[in-house]
Amino acid sequence: MQRNILDFLENAARQYPEKIAFSDELQSITYRDLQQQAKSAGSRLTEELDNRTGKPVVVLIDRDIDSITAFMAVVYSGNFYVPVDGTMPAKRIELILDTLKPEIIIAPEKLRKNLSEVSFDGKVFAFGELCCSPVQEEKLEKIRKAGLDTDSLYSIFTSGSTGVPKGVLVGHHSVIDLVDNFAKEFQFGPDCIFGNQAPFDFDVSVKDIYSTLKNAATMYIIPKVMFSFPGKLITYLNEKKVNTVIWAASALRIVQNLKALDKELPQHLRTIMFSGEVMPNRVLNYWRHYLPMVQYVNLYGPTEITCNCTFYKVDRPFQDEEVLPIGKAFENTGILLLNDKNELAQEDETGEICVRGSSLALGYYNNPEKTREAFCQNPLNFAYPEIIYRTGDLGKYDKDGNLMFLSRKDYQIKHMGHRIELGEIEVVANALPVLDAACCIYDEVKEKIVMFYQAGEKCDREDLKSMGQSLPKYMFPNKLKYYESLPLNKNGKIDRVLLKKEYMENE
Repeated sequence: MQRNILDFLENAARQYPEKIAFSDELQSITYRDLQQQAKSAGSRLTEELDNRTGKPVVVLIDRDIDSITAFMAVVYSGNFYVPVDGTMPAKRIELILDTLKPEIIIAPEKLRKNLSEVSFDGKVFAFGELCCSPVQEEKLEKIRKAGLDTDSLYSIFTSGSTGVPKGVLVGHHSVIDLVDNFAKEFQFGPDCIFGNQAPFDFDVSVKDIYSTLKNAATMYIIPKVMFSFPGKLITYLNEKKVNTVIWAASALRIVQNLKALDKELPQHLRTIMFSGEVMPNRVLNYWRHYLPMVQYVNLYGPTEITCNCTFYKVDRPFQDEEVLPIGKAFENTGILLLNDKNELAQEDETGEICVRGSSLALGYYNNPEKTREAFCQNPLNFAYPEIIYRTGDLGKYDKDGNLMFLSRKDYQIKHMGHRIELGEIEVVANALPVLDAACCIYDEVKEKIVMFYQAGEKCDREDLKSMGQSLPKYMFPNKLKYYESLPLNKNGKIDRVLLKKEYMENE
């Protein structure tokens, strides 16, 4: 029985010791060296923590191998890692540290600047300091034997409605389940070469890292700058022979916006998976036009259910204005679509997407109140404890039994006496060829629907009048706000919070 994700690393190191596991802009590391360095640093961490386990260890991440090796070291020590972007404002880092109260931070020198501005009296190590320690096999083995598959593996912080970040805590069994499903459904194996786009404090990267380890594959950490020059990105993918990518939808949109595939094609890609936000079919169709033989997969799921709970293998043509399904649940995952009465939604009825099964996170670290709100008893079962996660997302099933994402529950508004899903307006807007991207907010004070859009040049209402072919008049945006480039949050999604803040300040 597999209880620990380190089994993946150790199996790979045993079978392919000299194979490149991970490669960044400056260096590569083999499975043997990855295991050795992680054990060495893990041994040192056990000493520094007096052999205590189950504690948070913060890793100020960079897009490099040392960050991944540090994660594995923390796991060897019997603790859980917390990837934190060291370039974030010091105030936000302090909020995270206040929640965690960690004793140890692993941080490269170049990312320590913000730590001087926060209140932290624990120990700070560079990874290089840790991985020079002697390996204490006996101690590591003892920790390993005492471990459970329900032990914490990592915590990723997401934004909270109150302004205080929430640390989503995920256990070993959930990640084991996830990557086992991915290997089975998408035929991952040792020949996979992954191209990582997501930062390591974004849960999309969990799929990259652990699919690599599970399958004894190779992962290239794509330099961030490449996504500013899509032409160079395509060349990079070809040079590294990348055949599998699991990217945020926005990364694929960047390539489409700049028409990079018009000039050069990725020669080795066979699987393209995307998640994070709704994929406009206009963008998907651009990629499918140039790479028709690639397997495209739409993934859905929040951080709280360990990355993804449903998937849809794109198996037919889609018109630009259609909605792409999010598909069916992964094995060992249950989807409940609950209406406002906490009953199963009927055919063609909208409901909140709720999830049950081993994919559920353990909760929010040191935040029992928010945990109880989101992770609650299944309202369909009163006979015994059964926890579900309420995603806050609204969906319904299509005629083929595929789940369709409609909108966020809190994107639902009441305007001019009508109940409106802002997501529906966005689907129509994102299908327009004159727009690169669009999103909507609602100004509750002035009762106006505001649409922010990105385009090559400013548009007027006449340019957007075709939206009236799909939307009733009461759903047409009351205000249009032009951006040469819409702001993105660190996860690659359009930053709606920032847009609304700027709008309210300037109105």
